[in-house]
Amino acid sequence: MVILVTGANGQLGQSIKKVAPKYPEITFVYCDSKELDITNLASCEAIFSQYKPNYCINTAAYTAVDKAETETELAFAVNVLGSENLAKVAKANDTVLLHVSTDFVFDGNKNEPYTEIDVPNPTSVYGSTKLQGEQVVQSILEKYYIIRTSWVFSEFGNNFMKTMIRLGNERDSLSVVNDQTGTPTYAPDLADTLVKICKLNAAKNIEAYGIYNFSNEGQCTWFEFAKEIFKVNTIAIDLKPLPTTAYPTPAKRPLYSVLNKEKIKAVFDIEIKDWTKVLTK
Repeated sequence: MVILVTGANGQLGQSIKKVAPKYPEITFVYCDSKELDITNLASCEAIFSQYKPNYCINTAAYTAVDKAETETELAFAVNVLGSENLAKVAKANDTVLLHVSTDFVFDGNKNEPYTEIDVPNPTSVYGSTKLQGEQVVQSILEKYYIIRTSWVFSEFGNNFMKTMIRLGNERDSLSVVNDQTGTPTYAPDLADTLVKICKLNAAKNIEAYGIYNFSNEGQCTWFEFAKEIFKVNTIAIDLKPLPTTAYPTPAKRPLYSVLNKEKIKAVFDIEIKDWTKVLTK
């Protein structure tokens, strides 16, 4: 089995590299944006022709949420056009596409976990382009898995956990938003789940294509997330809660974006750990 990983130098791409040794029977091909420019159809065609992947895990994305409000063309190119190109070459090569999406496709007005059949209503350019990316994949392909995730953290790349640790070591006090609720996702757990889906699809012929939610279990606010990070890392800091209104950002964030994981657990028999159990130093 050959799995092609796009965006290999990003947080999730590096997390797939971390879990890959558990799967010696799989050949992983890692492509960063220099090796594979997903916004260029010819680049996609060349890589797929060279490696003939059975599966493609698309972790490449424009994820600068606030910058996307002004860099709309770039966000569209990567999140929409890039997804369209990968879907086209996946179809031509009979490759199953696993496409990673986001909780930002929702407006956050719900007060119970979002399911896969809830109607998306993004309130930011980032969320809108990620939704459009989902839609082009669905319009072109039959063999796809769209996995929506949230609040991704790990020892790799840029993320909330690493930012908090850095600020905690630089400052005596810090204020963090306490009225946005979601669920942190440990990137290696997501990576492992993506690989398991490929394996189950190949070995047991579990197709069940469509949209799935994945994050770790539990829920918290950003303030509570930060508090736990400082606790695990034994960082003493004066942490203060802050309302969203006191910390305006260019892009509007969902106030509530907890994802319901019952579907992915039932279909693929996946056990998901609570986010507090996987928080690392």
